[in-house]
Amino acid sequence: MRKTAAEVIVDILIKHNIDTVFGYPGAASTPLHQALSKSNIRHILPRSEQSGAHEATGYSSVEGGVGVCIATSGPGATNLLTGIANAYMDSIPLVAITGQVTSDQIGRDVFQEVDMFGTTAPYCKHSYLVKDAAQIPRIFHEAFYIAATGRPGPVVVDIPMDLQLQEIDVPELEKVDIRGYKPTVKGHEMQIKRAVSELQRAQRPVFLAGHGIILSDSIEEFRKIVELTNVPVVSTLLGLGVLPTEHPLNFGMIGSHGMAQSNFALQKADLIFIVGARVSDRAVPAPMALQDKRIVHVDVDPAEIGKIVSTNTPIVGDIKDVLTQMLALVEQDDPYTDWVAEISAHKKPIRVPQTNGTICAKNALHLLSGMVEENAIVTTEVGQNQIWTARNWNFKDQTKFITSGGFGTMGYGLPAAVGAKLAAPDRQVIAVEGDGSFQMSMGELATIAAHELDIKIILLCNNELGMVNEYQRVRDYNNYAVHLAGNPDFSVLASAYGIEAAVVSDYADLEKAYETMLAWDGPYLLQINIDAQEDTL
Repeated sequence: MRKTAAEVIVDILIKHNIDTVFGYPGAASTPLHQALSKSNIRHILPRSEQSGAHEATGYSSVEGGVGVCIATSGPGATNLLTGIANAYMDSIPLVAITGQVTSDQIGRDVFQEVDMFGTTAPYCKHSYLVKDAAQIPRIFHEAFYIAATGRPGPVVVDIPMDLQLQEIDVPELEKVDIRGYKPTVKGHEMQIKRAVSELQRAQRPVFLAGHGIILSDSIEEFRKIVELTNVPVVSTLLGLGVLPTEHPLNFGMIGSHGMAQSNFALQKADLIFIVGARVSDRAVPAPMALQDKRIVHVDVDPAEIGKIVSTNTPIVGDIKDVLTQMLALVEQDDPYTDWVAEISAHKKPIRVPQTNGTICAKNALHLLSGMVEENAIVTTEVGQNQIWTARNWNFKDQTKFITSGGFGTMGYGLPAAVGAKLAAPDRQVIAVEGDGSFQMSMGELATIAAHELDIKIILLCNNELGMVNEYQRVRDYNNYAVHLAGNPDFSVLASAYGIEAAVVSDYADLEKAYETMLAWDGPYLLQINIDAQEDTL
């Protein structure tokens, strides 16, 4: 049996359980889009290719599979680049499909030609330029395998338009076997025993929980180990939600914008047990300060172990597998009562007493977190809104937190919320926005309206690029190029898309405004006017 290569691609998407793709069509992707139009795969049209990539990662983060985005050649393809790089830094499995000019025109600088194979190579796990249509089945099966295995990440497949139209044989699905790509899944048994021994003899141990725990679906196993050992936990930005905020052993986020007690715990610990974290500069600004610590580091990517901090006990493997092996070895331990009390003593107030009048963003977000459903999905942009949420949101047992960590991408949160809501239509989705970031992707209001997505948008409005403004202020720099002159009336803008909206400026009115928003059946934008001088910490 023979089909066009485009039709075979669609068949492969279905075999890999892809039910939703995010694509912005153009001439070079038309054959694939035409094949999609004859399938049951849901196609979501974003308002920019970059948003499409972010929506695919938001979808993947909730659904648990590989996200798929599609763009045409030239600027359509390059517009995906930020989304691809964001997925790479945060280890999100993604297959990005781009159309290319016809194969006989490659290298001639024809209309809308760009070297996506070379351009994306530094920002993805692997990239393909298809040169033979008969290789498309193999390439796509490999792409999904590479994206989802080992340390997850994006894979790019660039396909000339003429090859999409060629008829090829439809092969049987075969097991993928790539020479040179053999991710280690099972942790080394002796290393795991050593790690448990390190844990048992430590006097001031601390777990550092990273995004890898969430990516490997290992939250349950991690919590069991924490509660068996009674070891305190700190987390990276993307590790938030591994433990509920109010768990007695959870001391919050570390790093330059982290909590005082969590940073103290890292400084004073005699053993740091890192689970699925890169130990990046935002988490540990001065890695040399950890050189005198005993370090256990568990990660599926061997390149991350020892890259930033020296490691005494490295464990390469899938975190779920490693933690499962550890559970068979750890024993119930007495609480580290004095150590936990010492950490707790360094807690500092993170919210100011709120009176009626000007709204404090920290208080506003904390208040909302107590009103949403326990399994709500929360997305943020990048900037003050992200840090305020990370530090002040009361994460419940099943709260899902989605934000841009390693790449720090403004314009990420709203499209990520779109993807999340499409993946989980029955869960509450809250998108926390700043007025600067929001305007980078506010065209996705049209996507929200088109699909009637019940997303609640919290727009923290201070008419500034708040984080840059704060950065300049604390360093006594000139307050320059941060004023968002010309901001629209966001409530009127939302109404133009048929989205209900309101504005609140007084804290006395905030709880009622939240109640109205949460009770509304459909998308809602609540603009909260805040003071431009409010700092993140």
